[in-house]
Amino acid sequence: MGKNIFQTELILENERVLLRPMQESDFDNLLPFSLQEPEIWKYGLVTAAGEENLRNYIATAVKNLHDKKEYPFIVFDKKENRYAGSTRFYDIQQPWLTTQLGYTWYGKEFQRTGLNRHCKLLLLTYVFEEWGMERLEFRADANNAKSIAAMKAIGCVEEGILRNHMPTAQGGRRDSIILSILKSEWLGGIKGQIQKSIR
Repeated sequence: MGKNIFQTELILENERVLLRPMQESDFDNLLPFSLQEPEIWKYGLVTAAGEENLRNYIATAVKNLHDKKEYPFIVFDKKENRYAGSTRFYDIQQPWLTTQLGYTWYGKEFQRTGLNRHCKLLLLTYVFEEWGMERLEFRADANNAKSIAAMKAIGCVEEGILRNHMPTAQGGRRDSIILSILKSEWLGGIKGQIQKSIR
């Protein structure tokens, strides 16, 4: 059945990164990205660009954590001693041992630094080895080539496209690509590949 992720305050960390549950007080930690790098959310379903949007973004994430619907994290880069972005588990289907990992973003200075791989190693190790899930799903705007490439680079398998799937923050609708990692794939080699890539 897997353990209940909401029973304890979940903190994941290694020598490079610390992930902890998002709080209302994280507004100040994320505000610089919101004001200076609004393009971060170009492909997002929701945007945190601008003060009001950021307040709503954090308030919704914290409410969904309290309501036991999602588990949002803030990402702290220990190497740079700075907050770097956010990620979360959502669409948690405990009876079927599946969840989605998404709403992931990092400030420009933290992209392509290896930070994301450290985060994914911690998150996926927890998902499959502690939480007991069998499947981890990822979704993205089918036009978001950078995000799709990053997911495939850590071992995600492309499953297909949901056409005209979701409204975007900018208006209009998007096609969503679905990718996934299974527990058997994680234990069968993906974990080792990520570990080698960050040494």
